[in-house]
Amino acid sequence: MKKKGGIVKVILVPLTLLFFVNIASHFFHSGIDLTSEKRFTISTPTKELLAKIEKPLTLTVFLKGDMPAGFKRLAGAADDMANTFKSLSGGKFQIEFLRPGEGLDDSTKAYLFDSLQAMGINPTNVKAQVKQGEQLEETLLFPGAILSSGDRQLGIDFLVGQSNTNGIQSLNNAEALLEFKIAKAIVKIQQDTFPVIGYLTGNGEPLDMSVYDLIEGVIRPNYGFQVLPIDSIAYIPSVFKALIIVKPSIAFNTEQKLKIDQYIMRGGKVIWAIDNIYASMDSLQRSSGSFVAFDRGLNLDDQLFTYGVRINRDLVQDLESDKVPSVIGNLGDKPQIELLPWPYSPLLRNTSGHPISQNLDYVLSSFPQSIDTIAVDGVHHENLLSTSDYSRSLPSPAMVEWRSIKNEEDLRNFTIKNIPVVTLSTGTFKSVFNNRLTNAQLDNLKAVGMEYIPASLTPNQLIVFSDADILLNAVSEKEGPLPMGMNSYTREQFANRDFIGNCLFSLTGGDKIMEARAKTFQLRLLDKEKLENDRSTWQFISVLSPFIFPLLIGLTFPFLRKRKFARFS
Repeated sequence: MKKKGGIVKVILVPLTLLFFVNIASHFFHSGIDLTSEKRFTISTPTKELLAKIEKPLTLTVFLKGDMPAGFKRLAGAADDMANTFKSLSGGKFQIEFLRPGEGLDDSTKAYLFDSLQAMGINPTNVKAQVKQGEQLEETLLFPGAILSSGDRQLGIDFLVGQSNTNGIQSLNNAEALLEFKIAKAIVKIQQDTFPVIGYLTGNGEPLDMSVYDLIEGVIRPNYGFQVLPIDSIAYIPSVFKALIIVKPSIAFNTEQKLKIDQYIMRGGKVIWAIDNIYASMDSLQRSSGSFVAFDRGLNLDDQLFTYGVRINRDLVQDLESDKVPSVIGNLGDKPQIELLPWPYSPLLRNTSGHPISQNLDYVLSSFPQSIDTIAVDGVHHENLLSTSDYSRSLPSPAMVEWRSIKNEEDLRNFTIKNIPVVTLSTGTFKSVFNNRLTNAQLDNLKAVGMEYIPASLTPNQLIVFSDADILLNAVSEKEGPLPMGMNSYTREQFANRDFIGNCLFSLTGGDKIMEARAKTFQLRLLDKEKLENDRSTWQFISVLSPFIFPLLIGLTFPFLRKRKFARFS
């Protein structure tokens, strides 16, 4: 009887423990992160954000059904991330998986797909098995999700900002950015008021279709927006959380610079997108194949220098560049045109590891200049975007030609590595007008209710672009304005829009959440060469292993059993 009770205890106790562990795991999602890159560790700002959630949130992920392995892994990562969010939010964050269009007729399905695209979730063509036993078919996949809170909904595209041609690396980057994208969506969906962005005008800044995507595609959907004519205001109001200065072409006067300076001293954030050199593709196409790039004379050097930044008078070239149509010869009386790399359009990358540009695809530029940072007490500089290891700079006035690389000797001159094109400056800035203002100017400031401030009241941030074209979009005669960062010839989409969005989000209060963008997931791929060389060995082991192990167990078990019970006989 005793023996029977012992057996019952041996069976029941583990089963009971297993039952309660499963129940607990449903409500509490936890674990130990043993990965070197801390793949499964949630950043502290995200934890604080989740702890403050008041209204329930639901994440509907559109990654369900038969998919390629990379997308299945992304779906699994989203599930793990959401379960962790659920635990950290006290159960106020839920997740569900749907296959878009399943069970719907064609017209309803088309309407749904259009709605998802309108919310910013773009489809991807993949080959997948629609029904078991059938051949692979090309189908639309929506690698994204919708975050819902009450009557509010927000689309999240997991692959936005990633290359369409980089395959598994793009999916790996998307997995690394899951925490940031979901946390950013939580911040936005809980906002009752939107930060206001000002677009400065008065010095030749464009307000045409070339800034359509910047204003309508990036700013308006996420922020309050207002055009700000600098000469029509006495000072720049603090209601503007950030100010954008895009490609001015007319020199700034003292009054204009003072307004911007005092806005910065009072905590205003500024994105400076400045082209010091006049150079454009339009000029090259209108000319006979060459033109001279010259200084615009914007009168901003002293102001930016005081803040610790200098935009040089040069043009940057890079062998890692975008492609444009070029005439390579003639066939009869017709020119032969081919897409060739254009060194004046470098494909910029993140080399500093800063979260704003981490895990992004290339950013397209056009005729950028180089940036130098100057040591200023209390100010720290970081490069957000730089060229490749094969770059050079041409001092102005520079002759711009279609065939700027004529021979192999020219190729040997591309020896400069990582030329900065976009920089972030953080710290306590000093006013450029210290000891320079007259009593009359000081009285004018007081008259409009503004005391002159010689240094920024709190630590501040500025982002400087030495190529304003990064923020502009091409315009097609048939289609109108294209997305920024899109090559109008190849229709390849680069990460300009996502990069600008990250800059604005960071400057308007999202800098802590940006910490989640710093994650980098290392791809641990098999050595293809070694795998090919040892193919026969591993095939031999794979075939024999199922037979060898049972055979060894079958031979070993009787021997051990006989040895154990031999002493009792």
